[in-house]
Amino acid sequence: MAEFTLPRNSKINKGRRYEAQVGKRLKTFKIYRYDPETSANPRFDTYTVDLDKTGPMVLDALIKIKNEVDPTLTFRRSCREGICGSCSMNMNGRNGLACTTPIAEAKGDVQITPLPHMEVVKDLVPDLTHMYAQYASIQPWLKSATTAPSGKERLQSPEDRAKLDGLYECILCFCCSTGCPSYWWNSDKFLGPAVLLQAYRWLADSRDEATGERLDELEDPFRLYRCHTIMNCANVCPKGLNPAKAIAETKKLIAERAA
Repeated sequence: MAEFTLPRNSKINKGRRYEAQVGKRLKTFKIYRYDPETSANPRFDTYTVDLDKTGPMVLDALIKIKNEVDPTLTFRRSCREGICGSCSMNMNGRNGLACTTPIAEAKGDVQITPLPHMEVVKDLVPDLTHMYAQYASIQPWLKSATTAPSGKERLQSPEDRAKLDGLYECILCFCCSTGCPSYWWNSDKFLGPAVLLQAYRWLADSRDEATGERLDELEDPFRLYRCHTIMNCANVCPKGLNPAKAIAETKKLIAERAA
């Protein structure tokens, strides 16, 4: 009979329950708490918030909890407009941005955890070091073998510019990559949906002159071809983008080059 041992700190314990605030529209938030610098197991702390005294989004509730109830709660946030991607997290089992996720969409309690399958810096803050290193590896900037005329811009036609729609809007929140089972199991080599979407953004740019070099770097059984079109990436993207389509287009470019 096989025996399996769970990793240290894998069991989530019951945490502290903060007393309910007085109000007519109360909502309970169960929030993942973990500090790797301590020996304590992770836990779920429970907070009750009066929705009449906070904004409509999950991030509003988190800010209220941190400001008025528990200042030790740790999470990332910045623009509060769905642009920076800082407040990406998992809410009731779905990745998304806390600043654009309405509390009203949640039925019952709201359970909040960090992005799945990631090392945790603290509480709701995942360690994105590896993902940003993968992003840097695709060299996300225009590469040109020729020199633009002095004082001239590298112009695009409206048709060529339109090819970047659905690509440039990516905010690197990594909701897609952390929702991808292939990335969970192969994140050491597979670039993941977010980075591969960004890679295709430069392949699709008419001003870039390093298509062959970029395809050489991507043509690998793991870096690119671990994508199995599960489509979780498109399902959870808060900007409505389709990384799976960008990955398919990249595979198509490689196939056409080999033909």
